[in-house]
Amino acid sequence: MSVAPAEILSLRRFGDDQIVTLAKLVIENAFQPIVEATTGAVFGYESLMRGFQRLGFASPLELLDKAEEVGQLLALEHLINSRAVAAFATIPDFSARTLFLNFDSRLVGGEDDIVERLVNHLKRANIAPSSLCFELSERFDSGKMPDFSALVRQLRLAGFKLAIDDFGAGFNGLKLLCDQPVDYVKIDRHFISGIERDPRKRHLVRHTVNTAHVLGTRVIAEGVETEAEFLACRDLGCDLVQGYFIARPTTHLSELQPAYPHLEVSGAARRSSATLDSILIRKQIEQLPAVRESDELRSAFDLFRVNPRQPFFPVLNANGEPRGILHEYHVKEMIYHPFGRDLLKNRIYQRRISHFVSPAPIADLDTPADEMLKIFAGMDGSDCVILTENMRYAGILSASSLLKIINEKQLKMAQEQNPLTGLPGNRAIRDYVQDAILDGDETRYFCYCDFDDFKPFNDTYGFQKGDLAITLFAALLRRHFIGEEKFLGHVGGDDFFVGVSGWTDQEIRSVLTRLAEDFRSDVRQLYSAEHQAEGRISGYGRDGVSKNFPLMRCSIAVLVLPQGFILSDTQTVSARIAEIKARAKESESGLVFELLHGD
Repeated sequence: MSVAPAEILSLRRFGDDQIVTLAKLVIENAFQPIVEATTGAVFGYESLMRGFQRLGFASPLELLDKAEEVGQLLALEHLINSRAVAAFATIPDFSARTLFLNFDSRLVGGEDDIVERLVNHLKRANIAPSSLCFELSERFDSGKMPDFSALVRQLRLAGFKLAIDDFGAGFNGLKLLCDQPVDYVKIDRHFISGIERDPRKRHLVRHTVNTAHVLGTRVIAEGVETEAEFLACRDLGCDLVQGYFIARPTTHLSELQPAYPHLEVSGAARRSSATLDSILIRKQIEQLPAVRESDELRSAFDLFRVNPRQPFFPVLNANGEPRGILHEYHVKEMIYHPFGRDLLKNRIYQRRISHFVSPAPIADLDTPADEMLKIFAGMDGSDCVILTENMRYAGILSASSLLKIINEKQLKMAQEQNPLTGLPGNRAIRDYVQDAILDGDETRYFCYCDFDDFKPFNDTYGFQKGDLAITLFAALLRRHFIGEEKFLGHVGGDDFFVGVSGWTDQEIRSVLTRLAEDFRSDVRQLYSAEHQAEGRISGYGRDGVSKNFPLMRCSIAVLVLPQGFILSDTQTVSARIAEIKARAKESESGLVFELLHGD
């Protein structure tokens, strides 16, 4: 919105040294909610600057650049941040939220003043440091700032949380993620815009999420403006989301809500039932007691003494979020050295648990077991994966527990294989479909195969011959579908499922046509010479009426999900397949394709 010239407080009239004085008159703090992707509950708020236009600047960055140029950046940052903290303290239940503040890297070197001021300000407002997260921008090359690592360590030891802002769009976000123990990565809007129809963006975001989780870092998707973008980000594993689709920034804090119900509606059908992985993980989770990073070390010593066989404990911040683990070997000299406890009593040696925290991989309770194993393996030498539910600590999984889960899952899957064909059963088919509809990187084909006129054959020749027809089809499936990109399943009886991704329409149509022709030819040999010659068999239909039936064939209904299309509701797939199967049985070829899209 443009500002009338008369409303602009010209710096030319007042002078550059008046930036902070004028800012006090016109600068406001707007809060934009950052919400949990899976629930729509508010996790925190980013404080954004408003009113800069009235000082004649086109953006907050221009104002900050000018303040830095005239030596008033520190004073301006303190003004903006102290006002944001004061506003944050007026929000109901603020202690359960996080305030995200932008930190200008150009302040590095003079940070003692601003950090100390903020700590004192928080104490007066009764706000825990872990309720504040500083966003470190990629706009400036922190690699050229020798004091940057010292600043990050100072902020973290004080209990503040850290985020990399605009990840992927600046100088050295990946280097920051590698070198610094940050709590959040905020993926730049560039990678979120249109992500539901861009496989390259989804690939990059998925790998960013996986890398961040291995390092114990949570992921925030910035600039989410549509429902499709929200669903894509959530389904790719982003922990938190922010943008106009959730809520616009507001200076009227009374407009802020504790949760945004339209996100729950959008995600209500994400998964209609608990997956096998989720059930097994909840059986193996170990709810270790945790220590707070702000606690004194002696509280940890007591925990190790009471639990002598436990070599580590999770460390949480004041908001119940995991920060890493405290390992016994990091503090054992203090525990067992004769002067260790005396040293802790010395006020000069002011060390808390936060000084000894080691990073650990983090995963949500609903993360698939295979992904969790990758996360664990990616952090070589880690003692555990810390599990969270709704962003808060829920327990841990050790390496042995994770292996138990994988083994039990394989055993369960083997038990659920159809004993006649050896193909995976309904649970495995459902899990495959649930995963595939959320992964739009390639075109996906869901092929449902059903024998036509199987009942009169089974009634006439007996179930043993019926079983031969079923095993014959299973063998043909294995012969025609070879490779990693396919999934073969046995729904039950004479119903089968084939899932394929990355093929072309022509490729899948060609293979399915050959499959149907080979089955029609081979199954014919199971009939008597008389029935083969007549090309039909008499029997009773499902309505109980005697009539003639043609020899068996297989009809195939194919539902196609195009590249870039993401779906959250498996019920949509089931309903559409039922329609296509009926059409396939009625068609001359027995093969019907249908494209599923969002229109």
